[in-house]
Amino acid sequence: MTQLRDVLAVDPESFRLDKVDPKGTPGLPDTKAVRKDAKAWSKEAVAAIGSELAAYQEKLFASAKSGQTSRRVLLLLQAMDCGGKDGTVRSVFGGLNPTGIKAVSFGPPTDEEKRQNFLWRVERALPAAGQVGVFNRSHYEDVLVVRVHDLVPENVWSRRYDQINKFEAAQAEDGLTLVKVMLHISPEEQRQRLLDRLDDPAKYWKYNPGDVTERARWDDYQAAYQDALTRCSTVANPWFVVPADRKWYRNWAVATLLRDALASIDPQYPPAGFDVETERQRLSTPDSHGS
Repeated sequence: MTQLRDVLAVDPESFRLDKVDPKGTPGLPDTKAVRKDAKAWSKEAVAAIGSELAAYQEKLFASAKSGQTSRRVLLLLQAMDCGGKDGTVRSVFGGLNPTGIKAVSFGPPTDEEKRQNFLWRVERALPAAGQVGVFNRSHYEDVLVVRVHDLVPENVWSRRYDQINKFEAAQAEDGLTLVKVMLHISPEEQRQRLLDRLDDPAKYWKYNPGDVTERARWDDYQAAYQDALTRCSTVANPWFVVPADRKWYRNWAVATLLRDALASIDPQYPPAGFDVETERQRLSTPDSHGS
């Protein structure tokens, strides 16, 4: 059976972003329930996967707390504006224990961050052992928006692909399982989502006039994504492109990719660091505080 990760993974030799249908549903099970009502099926499937994620998360956290493992997981999300990063996080992480989650959203670098290597702020934000982390945007902004807007010379940003690959390889060797996902939407869907924000006063705070300005650079961003995806999709740290016009498919696909990543680690509860029967007897023996 073909796994979803194999369907969505970027092959550096043949991948073409412009050939990916943002409304597509690759890897979706062809079952009666899906054919009848895909949205309802997805909602139930994501909830079920959420229970699996919660179980894996607890085991991963427990094993790290006891010193049994240094493993950790990071879901990295990139997308065009309105691509659905926040909605994906709410859907996929809703049932997880906040104690074991580290969520980071990257905006424009601060003055202090600008004085450092572009990977400095990213390394500081990585999840600790036992945590499941999520990045809303990431170090890839430094070969995307930086490239599109000529914020640094080409001879600077063009070297960053190799720097990113070396950085991610080192983190993988240190126990990080990285799930890199681009949420791929169409310009038509982005336009509709922007209009939806203008139609609802409760969503005005989400609207940024700058997003409309960025739409004029759509083709430039697609070219930048094409290079980032193909030059930084490696065997150890592949990229996955998830068609994201259909939110129900997006949520299911990302949840499945994350679940499969944790399943590949297969974290286990640590053994007791004490004699269970001795402790049971101690608690069963009457003392001055019990009868």
